[in-house]
Amino acid sequence: MSEHAPHTVSPRRLRRSRENRMVAGVCGGLARHLGVDPKWVRLLTVLGVVLGLGSVAVLYLVAWVVIPQD
Repeated sequence: MSEHAPHTVSPRRLRRSRENRMVAGVCGGLARHLGVDPKWVRLLTVLGVVLGLGSVAVLYLVAWVVIPQD
């Protein structure tokens, strides 16, 4: 029986998108990280802000500052 080296996978890093951005690239980067279309992430973000979930706007601003750009 031969021994194999453990399979290592580099972790995917969440980054703001430079190419797929409307404001800061947060939704585009999150969509890429999750493997979904950016329009859905943007739609959920806008709905969260419009429906009075102020924490969504605060989280977006925090993500803008904390998440590095591509």
